[in-house]
Amino acid sequence: MRPTLLLFALALAAPLSAQDDPEQFEPVSAESKAPWIKLGLFGFGARIGADFEGDGQMVASATGDVGYLLVEPLRMRLSADIGVFGGDNTYVGNFEFVYRFMPDSSVAIPYVGMGLGLFGRDECELDPDCPDLWVQFVLGFEMRLRDEINWLVEYHPQDAFRRQRIMIGLTTRRRH
Repeated sequence: MRPTLLLFALALAAPLSAQDDPEQFEPVSAESKAPWIKLGLFGFGARIGADFEGDGQMVASATGDVGYLLVEPLRMRLSADIGVFGGDNTYVGNFEFVYRFMPDSSVAIPYVGMGLGLFGRDECELDPDCPDLWVQFVLGFEMRLRDEINWLVEYHPQDAFRRQRIMIGLTTRRRH
């Protein structure tokens, strides 16, 4: 029992002793390695909307701004969409570059973007064109709700404008 208490006390004391020398554990920033790219979680969001292809589908989606390239307004964004009802369930994973025309602190922020999406659906193995790589576009607008939370509305012409989606939702923004 005493060796366990001693190990527990040492484990607690180690982080406290590291605080004595603040330069001992100085984090390395992404900017020092490559000033043209910065990776991190700058914001995330949740969207819901409609896909107007065929009988239509309800679409739920999650997004994450995972960094920027060259300049801060040019964001890299990952998202995952799930479409249900109106036929086979569909799945799209996106990687997009989104250019934001206003800083994150603005009341209203319009943006445009494009990227690639990997599309799949239920019973994908029966279709020779599934999974498929799609060219994605986005036209969006954010409006401040609270300090770091925005409403958003997005139009997504997917598969090189062959499929249309409209999404609404909420997104967060990290202070820099």
